[in-house]
Amino acid sequence: MGFDIDNTMFFNGNGGIKDSNKEILQEVYQALSEKGYDPINQIVGYLISGDPAYITSYHNARNLMKKIDRDELIEEMVKCYLEG
Repeated sequence: MGFDIDNTMFFNGNGGIKDSNKEILQEVYQALSEKGYDPINQIVGYLISGDPAYITSYHNARNLMKKIDRDELIEEMVKCYLEG
């Protein structure tokens, strides 16, 4: 098995982990729902406080949520709210 030096190789550094904010929020929302929490209230609590205890660790939701930059997400949400 040799290398093809004429073609560019692609490296996916995140190992296939979903990293878009929307995908992460959807997964966290689902995990919170499955555990019986009100997902909107829990996510808002996390976004306001930064305290990861608002997010369940079920299905790795807490670690996924920590990947999102809170300030960027809030900015994106306000922009969508005002433009939409």
